[in-house]
Amino acid sequence: MDVAESKRVKAEIQPLDNRGNPKGDPVKVLFNPAEYFIEKNNQFQQTLLPGLSAPVTHFIGGNASSLTMELFFDTYETGEDVRDYTRKITDLLEIDSDLHAPPVCQFRWGRLEFKAVLERVTQRFSMFRDEQGIPVRATLNVSFKEYKTITEQFQEKPRFSSDRTKHRVISQGDSLWLIADREYDDPALWRRIARVNNIQNPRILQVGKEIIVPPLE
Repeated sequence: MDVAESKRVKAEIQPLDNRGNPKGDPVKVLFNPAEYFIEKNNQFQQTLLPGLSAPVTHFIGGNASSLTMELFFDTYETGEDVRDYTRKITDLLEIDSDLHAPPVCQFRWGRLEFKAVLERVTQRFSMFRDEQGIPVRATLNVSFKEYKTITEQFQEKPRFSSDRTKHRVISQGDSLWLIADREYDDPALWRRIARVNNIQNPRILQVGKEIIVPPLE
């Protein structure tokens, strides 16, 4: 490890307890990653509705972000077993006796802070000290999955829902599917409106009639 490398801010993985506080010493990497990838995606559902040429797509929810990277370990100069270092990371996959689950941890590198659980580790050993097969060089492909409690997610942004009974007047071109999509953000919930208003045929709506839009339970 050269002098320039030793002066850099080291990436580290800090295990957390069930209150989100640091638990034990952080796991420091030998060499900072050359790059990392953050992936985020959403989940959508498509609903087929009568009379439409294409399904209606509506938002279901967001998926947790993932952080992936490649970590390099080399103990050739010291002759140490490189597994003494890599094991500190793979141990984060083991079940914590207090949590009854693998620990939540925080990957920190400068301004990057990523609270997550370690989801996957692939180890590759590429150099060995002697004929006994003691490795001195390893590459770990690691993948972290973002971790947020329900409380943390509700504190991030206000949530809105149909929590009060509403009255709507049927307009030309309206359908229960459009009303459900507008009020609940889910056209598949049209049956809830039909049931409350005793609508037997959802294809036939009387323009100008007032209907009840019930709250979501």
